[in-house]
Amino acid sequence: MSRIKEINVSDLFHLIGANDNLELVDIRTPTEIKRGVLPNAKILAMYLVPLKIDYFSASSRQFVIYCRTGSRSAQVCRFLNQQGIFNVISLRGGVVKWVSGGYPLDYAPGDIDA
Repeated sequence: MSRIKEINVSDLFHLIGANDNLELVDIRTPTEIKRGVLPNAKILAMYLVPLKIDYFSASSRQFVIYCRTGSRSAQVCRFLNQQGIFNVISLRGGVVKWVSGGYPLDYAPGDIDA
C-alpha cells in the first residue's frame, strides 16, 4: 500500500498565507464543525467524497483534507489516491493538533458546491 501525503500543522499554517493554490477541506460532522474550522476551509461531509471525485480530479489545486485527529482525512486521501487523484494531503493530527498548537479557527465555513 502506498503512503499518502501528510502535512503537519506548523507547515500548513505557514503555507496557508503563501499559497493561493491551496484549498482546505473539512470532512468532519456538522456537530464537530460547529466548534470551528480552519480559516477559509470548505466543508464536505466525508460520505460525499465519492460523489465529488470530479471536483478533486478536475482541479489543479492542492487540497488539504482534515478531520478531528487525522484518521478520517487519511482514509479519504487513501481513497482519492486509489482513484488516481494525488493532489490531496492529509493534515496530521487534524483540528486537535491545530488547536493545541495555538492556531486560529474560523466560524463561518463555506460549502463545496461542485
